[in-house]
Amino acid sequence: MTMKPNLNMLEATRLTREGRLAEAMTLLQGGLTGDHPPATSGGSSEDANHRPAGRTARIIDMVPPRSRGGAWTPPKFNFPHSASNPLGDLAGASGQAQVPETLRGFLERMGQPGSLPGLDGLVGPGAARTPDPLPEGARFEERTFANEAGSRTYKLYIPSGYTGQPVPLVVMLHGCTQSPDDFAAGTRMNELAEEQTFLVAYPAQAQSANVSKCWNWFNTADQQRDRGEPSLIAGITRQIMRDLSVAPGRVYVAGLSAGGAAAAIMGSAYPDLYAAVGVHSGLACGAARDMPSAFAAMRQGGAPHQGEAKQPVPTIVFHGDRDTTVNPINGDQVAAQSGAGSDLRTTVSRGQASGGINYTRAVACDDNGHPMLEHWVLHGAGHAWSGGSPSGSYTEPRGPDASREMMRFFLEHPKPAAASPV
Repeated sequence: MTMKPNLNMLEATRLTREGRLAEAMTLLQGGLTGDHPPATSGGSSEDANHRPAGRTARIIDMVPPRSRGGAWTPPKFNFPHSASNPLGDLAGASGQAQVPETLRGFLERMGQPGSLPGLDGLVGPGAARTPDPLPEGARFEERTFANEAGSRTYKLYIPSGYTGQPVPLVVMLHGCTQSPDDFAAGTRMNELAEEQTFLVAYPAQAQSANVSKCWNWFNTADQQRDRGEPSLIAGITRQIMRDLSVAPGRVYVAGLSAGGAAAAIMGSAYPDLYAAVGVHSGLACGAARDMPSAFAAMRQGGAPHQGEAKQPVPTIVFHGDRDTTVNPINGDQVAAQSGAGSDLRTTVSRGQASGGINYTRAVACDDNGHPMLEHWVLHGAGHAWSGGSPSGSYTEPRGPDASREMMRFFLEHPKPAAASPV
């Protein structure tokens, strides 16, 4: 045993006491992902096949508060003990622990509720539920896509009204700890697809790629066209376009939280593929480049990457002004990034949803009066999908119906035929 783990623990303790929480967490993550990384709890051999060769998983893994308004905290590490393997999955076949006892104790103390107040994370309680019965003739299929970056499963909702005619496609990116079924239940997007006849795809983040099933929006390698997770999401989109009849120029992407940040990346990286983007409680493309900057961006906003001038992709943004997980300033930054370089005229209106949540809606139009950007600020709402169903996680049923408003916005923005991808 070397002295490095103990030194890391002492340094993490010092950083924590100084309030430098992101650096402390980064140091601990580095200590846990060294030459002998621990096995991921709850992982499977199938999940392991999703990780691209040579890539180390980077995670933001936080525990939600036990009460409304409470603090998000690092996870408490529970290590199953046995006579032959005192540290359970964190020990190798020889029984030698890969994490020293002193570091384990430090991590457990960090995981106690309230031990690190104010350190917010992009995770939430996943809902274990039985999916509702499908309408007669509808299908909710599980499929898989693979390329050189790895593979991902996804669920595809095909409404009963689809008989082979060209229909729109919406790609929905879930938040941390969520699943396609959970996200579909919470957003009620399948019900809307049944009503309006469009396809809905729900890519599933692999736990082997991120232990909390977060899309890795904060990794530089996962913010670029035809690389990493963007290539997988775009590949899923194109696979569906090949397999089914998708209306030309009517392909859209939306997401919540980490999925919202990933949706912003997809709009920036693939403006030729997606006709419009929906970002709910997310962050702008390039708001972070690594884990420390991710924590900083969630707390106080990041420095979004503008990059070279591209054709703007119409964007609709939802964000609660009481969101303590992702600072509402990130919604402003998503809106600013989507409208960068455009001369837009903005009108502002206010209203109240039937559930009681007040909102401010800003609509920015081009010189022709065509809306290119909508920004909904939900007053008194936290980190949750507005107007969602309580049968899914991360929902605020009292707010305006974000799913319906996104679809209304999407269908107002077909991509011109000349700009549609081949």
